[in-house]
Amino acid sequence: MIRALPVALVVSLLCGFSVACSPAPAPVNEADVIAPLTAFYGAMKTGDTAAAMAQIAADAVFVESGKLETRAEYEMNHLPADIDFEKQITGKRSPWQVKTQGDTSWVIATTEYDGTVDGAPLNFVSAQLAVLTRDSGAWKIRSIHWSSRRR
Repeated sequence: MIRALPVALVVSLLCGFSVACSPAPAPVNEADVIAPLTAFYGAMKTGDTAAAMAQIAADAVFVESGKLETRAEYEMNHLPADIDFEKQITGKRSPWQVKTQGDTSWVIATTEYDGTVDGAPLNFVSAQLAVLTRDSGAWKIRSIHWSSRRR
């Protein structure tokens, strides 16, 4: 029993030191987290599909109107309509709210739309929740969830 105590003390100290001595996660600059979102929406506004998709991780999932889309499905089926929409109307986005834990960030904003698309008047608010991860210092969009309500 007496011999077990020093061993337990040494193990406890070593475990404590290894946690205390492990490197801290790199600090997060919110502008770096938001940059891929800004680039994504900016590329949609100019119709640059390649630039928009460059911000999206290979395993990304898009969520809208109760549907899930893979990166490939979004690029083929949904992105063209989003580009067309973004070219016709300008939204007023609230400031991004960024929360981060380690190499994962979730970012929330709302966008107010009031204008005309394809000749029809629109007036609604869209909420966006994006999840981004950092790999080798670069942030990529892993998921975006859009929901909206009429005003």
